[in-house]
This record gives sequence, C-alpha cells and structure tokens, in this order.
Amino acid sequence: MSQMPQQAAVPKCPSCEEPLESGDRFCGACGYDLSVVPARPTDSPTPAVDGAVPAPDGVDWPTVRDSDGHGRPAPVHAAAELPGTDSGGSPLPPPPPAAPPSAPVVPTPAVPAPAAGSPAAGVRFDRPGEPEEYPLQAPDPRLTAEPATTAEPAPGGAPAPAAAEKVCVACRAGRVDDDGYCENCGHAQPRERDHMEQESGPIAAVSDRGLRHHRNEDAFSVGCTALPDGAPASVAIVCDGVSSATRPDDASLAASRAAGASLLGALPRGTHPQQAMHDAILAASHAVNALADEPATAREQAPHQNAPACTLVGAVVTAGLLVVGWVGDSRVYWVPADRTAPPARLTEDDSWAAQMVAAGLMSEAEAYADERAHAITGWLGADAYELEPHTASFKPDRPGVVVVCTDGLWNYAESAEEMAEAMPLDAAVRPLHGARVLVGHALDGGGHDNVTVALLPFPAPPQGAGSA
Repeated sequence: MSQMPQQAAVPKCPSCEEPLESGDRFCGACGYDLSVVPARPTDSPTPAVDGAVPAPDGVDWPTVRDSDGHGRPAPVHAAAELPGTDSGGSPLPPPPPAAPPSAPVVPTPAVPAPAAGSPAAGVRFDRPGEPEEYPLQAPDPRLTAEPATTAEPAPGGAPAPAAAEKVCVACRAGRVDDDGYCENCGHAQPRERDHMEQESGPIAAVSDRGLRHHRNEDAFSVGCTALPDGAPASVAIVCDGVSSATRPDDASLAASRAAGASLLGALPRGTHPQQAMHDAILAASHAVNALADEPATAREQAPHQNAPACTLVGAVVTAGLLVVGWVGDSRVYWVPADRTAPPARLTEDDSWAAQMVAAGLMSEAEAYADERAHAITGWLGADAYELEPHTASFKPDRPGVVVVCTDGLWNYAESAEEMAEAMPLDAAVRPLHGARVLVGHALDGGGHDNVTVALLPFPAPPQGAGSA
C-alpha cells in the first residue's frame, strides 16, 4: 500500500526560514512541501583529502556536468581556453590575426597591456588592472611651474589654455570663459574684487569679500596729489553698495571712481579741500544716478528692481588739515600715534540707530542692539529722498592715522578705543600691513559683511590747532 511521504526533520523552512514544529508536512508560513527536503545525513562530514570529497553512503548526489563520471568536477578552464558560441549555439568567428611583429603595439590607456603568462590579448576584463598611480584631475603643480612649449589636452579632454589665457585656480588646467567659470571642471573663479589691495604713496587700502557674501560690493579709491603750493595731499574714498538695491557692486565702483577723480582734479587747482569733498560727493551721486538710466524694455522686464545705491565716506589729508565727508553709515576714525591720547570717531551715521540716539529716545547701546540699527537714512542713488553730503574739517595737533572704513570693519571695532586697539602700532609707517591687520580682525570676528579699510597717516603738523 501507499505510504505518506515522510517529512524531513529540519528546524526551519528551507524556503522562508520560518521555524517548524515537529510533525509538520508543510510550512505554516509559506506552504512549502517539506516532503521534498532530503533527510539530513547522520554521519559527520568527511574532510577532503587531495581535494576530493567522498559521497556519503545512501545519498545519490547528482553528477556534475562535464565531470569524469565519478562525482569529481572536470578541470577548471580559463575563459579564453573554451570555445565560445553565440545565442544560437553556433561557434563564434575566430579572433582577428595578430599584428605583424614589426608593427608597434600601442596599449589602450584604460586597460593595461597583459603581462606574461596572463590570458591572451583581446579578452575583456570586467575589472581592469589597477594602475600604479591614478590620474589626477589637475597636473602636478611642480610640473606646471615652467611654461609649456606645446599645448596639450587637459584632463577630461578639454584643450589646454594658451599661455595668455586665464587658467582655472581649481584644476590649474582648464580655460576660464568670459562668465568666470572653468571650461574643464566648471569651477567658479574668484572675482577680481573678492580681495583688493592698493598702495599709493603713504596711504593704503584693502577690501575683502568677507566670509558670508558671494561677492564684494565694496569699492575704494586712493591717490596722492599736490596742492598749488606744492604741499602733498592724500585722498581716500570708500563706498559700500546697498545690498537690497540693484547692482550694488556697480554703484560702489562708480561712486568711488567718480569721487576720487573729482578730488584729485580739484585739489591741484586750489579748491579748498572741504569744498572739493562736497563736490566729489555730488560727482559720485551723479555717477550712481546714471546707472539707473536703463531702457524702458529693461524696466518692463524687471519692474521689481530698484535703483542702484551705495554709501560713501572719504578723507583728505593735507599739511595740518584733515577733511572728511560722508553719506550713509561708513565711518572715519582718528587714532593718534601716541596711544596714550584718546582716539575719536569723526563721522555720524545716517542710520536709524543714530537718529534714535540723536533724538534721545534710546541709548547708543540700545539703539545698535536693535534689529533696525543698520537701516540707513542716507545714500547715493536715483531713489534717495534727498542728498545731504556731510563734510567736516579738523586740524589735529599731533601725528596719527586716519581710518576710513565700511561697517564690515567697524561692526567688530565699533568704538574709537576698540578701533585703536585693533590697529597695529606701526600703521603710520606700514599702512598696507595695518590695513591687512584690520581686515583680518573683521574676518576673525566672523566676516559677516564685505570689509574695506583705507589708512592715511597724518604727519606731525607744523603747529598745533583744534577743529576748523
């Protein structure tokens, strides 16, 4: 009579790995037929001797395909030693004949040439041999220190830039397009205004983008000239673009250039420095207003845009006379060479905070702690309510240094005492070094804004005097 198939004594289902109970014929989780599971051998595995594993008694193991008929697999062959067939079972065409010995063989860069004893050439490797050195994205700078005599392709297939073209600062191989991006690696190049330094005679200025802004919207202009009597005169103009306006970087650049040119042109003609400063601010205003003269189509395409705008602060140093002028919240500080004497701030901000303090509604600490503190009430631009240039003249009775800066610096050295403490003692004889130190002070403090500062040493006057 028929007998029921006996289930295998296995602890888990071979299909779903779920636990089984004694006497189960089917898996309770997946329904797998446990009767097809072969019984587990009772003896222990026999260790292999010379690579052969004898089959246990009573088990009919299937014979390995292409074996020798005794359960031992056939010898292992390399892929190149077996005849290949296509999808229809037909033999593959024979490989192309090898190149003549006289013909040079150029190895493919992606796959290294086969070494002696390796499979025949022409075999495709899923994982090519690892090169000893991986190709770099950029050439070794030690190799590119000397100018190349021939133009070779850059990594990635991009043509190498010519000697006169600008080279990418990231990969040092790609050509920089007109938009300021590398044609090889796509890296955006530093803008020319991201960091600027200039020395002109005894004065110097430094401007930096800072650590948070994507561009530098500050600009400066420094220069030296002579008065009609031959006495030297130094000029510094610093402008800060209004970020909420359109094209603030263009506004600051146009204003600084116009004001600087106006001063350097008026002082040699004998114009009083204070009048020359007033006229320079008006010239800067006209230059910024001109940026707003756009075609009607441009206004229609961007009706939400406002006019370009910036602030301005400047100083003129002549023999015994210091003149300052400003519109906005950039500042001028006076730091005497004798640090035992008190420093001073020479400008008043056109800002909400300054108005609150002047009206007696808030203390200076309370006003500048308010989130509206830096809202400016005066600026250069076509949409300014009313242009009110501020000018003042002083006759310091001792030598010192005049600091002309944007709020990107004085936010980290607001009081005159803090500014004097941040400035190195030798700033009068090393103005460029002093300007770099002050910019570094702002960057170390956080660099939340663009930072620009100009230093003008004030020589010892022939005689002491007070404010003019």
